[in-house]
Amino acid sequence: MGKIELSRTVLFVNNVIKDLGVVVDSELSFVSHCKEKINRAYSMFGLIKRNFIYLTEEAFVTLYKSLVKFKSHLEFTNSV
Repeated sequence: MGKIELSRTVLFVNNVIKDLGVVVDSELSFVSHCKEKINRAYSMFGLIKRNFIYLTEEAFVTLYKSLVKFKSHLEFTNSV
């Protein structure tokens, strides 16, 4: 992150910005956005794996679809 001084005021330059839930970097690449969504999905998957050890396959799939797939917006923002 760089900084610019303008009329004795220091302005900080961000290389990444989040707007309406979409992360875009200075190159207009969505790499940061994809990384954020993937990390969120792994986090939710780990939560299920640690806290719900004795699940049937059907219950696991239901939790996975509701918490990982949809809550992390893997499907919602893939059209961006």
